[in-house]
Amino acid sequence: MRNIWTIAKREYKVFFATPLAYIVMLFILGVIGLILSNAIMQLANNPFGVNQPPDISIVTGPMSFLLVFSIPALTMRLLADEQRMGTLELMLTAPVRDWELIVGKWLGSFLYILTIIGVSLIFPLILNSLITPGIDQQKMLSGYLGIILVSAAFLSIGVAISSMFNNQFAAFFLTLGFLVGLWFLIGIPAQIFSSGSELFNYLNMNSRFHSSLNRGVINLSDLVYFLSITALGLFIGSIVIESRRWR
Repeated sequence: MRNIWTIAKREYKVFFATPLAYIVMLFILGVIGLILSNAIMQLANNPFGVNQPPDISIVTGPMSFLLVFSIPALTMRLLADEQRMGTLELMLTAPVRDWELIVGKWLGSFLYILTIIGVSLIFPLILNSLITPGIDQQKMLSGYLGIILVSAAFLSIGVAISSMFNNQFAAFFLTLGFLVGLWFLIGIPAQIFSSGSELFNYLNMNSRFHSSLNRGVINLSDLVYFLSITALGLFIGSIVIESRRWR
C-alpha cells in the first residue's frame, strides 16, 4: 500500500503542476455553472411556477457527459508518456509491483477527479438555498455516488489503454472512442436487434447511471457493474505492464 500511495501522491501533484488540470477543472465546473445559472434565471422569470424547479440532476447529468470527453485528456499521459520518455523502464526496475504501479496511477487521477467533484458541491448548496424545502438529499447522494463510480470506471479504462501505447495522442483518441461507444453507442444495437439485446443493455453505462443512480435509486447490480469495470481496467493495465517487463 505504501508504494501505491507514493505513486498516487506523485501523480496528484503532477496534475496540478500542468495547465491541463486547471483547464479540465475550469471546463467541467464552468459548463455546469452556466447550465445551472440558465436554469435559475428561467425559474426566476417564471414566478408562477410554470417551470419545474431544477434538481440535482442538472449538475450530475452534465457532469457525467463532460467526463466522457475530459477523462481521456487526463489519462493519456499517465503511462503512454512514461513509455515515450523512457521513464517507464526505470520504474519497472524499482521494487514496485506491476499492479501497484497501475493502481497508483489510477488512484492519483481518481483523487484529482474527486477534487473536482468536491468543488462542484457548491452547486447543490446553491440549489438547496434557492428551492423550498430544499433538494432531495437521497437523490443528491445517489447522483454523486454515480458520478464517483462513473469516474472510477472511466479512469481505469483510460489507464489500461494508456499502458498499451507510447504515444499519448493515440491513447487519447482510443480512450475517447471507447468511452463514447460505452456511454452513447452501445445501447443502439439493443434497440435495433432483438438477439443479444440483453447483453448490450447490461453493458450500457449511460442507462445504468441515468435510469437509476441519477434518479435516487441505488441497485446492487449497478454498483457491481461499475466496480467490475474498474477492476477489469486495472487488471488489463497490470497485465500489459507485466508483458512489457518481460520483453
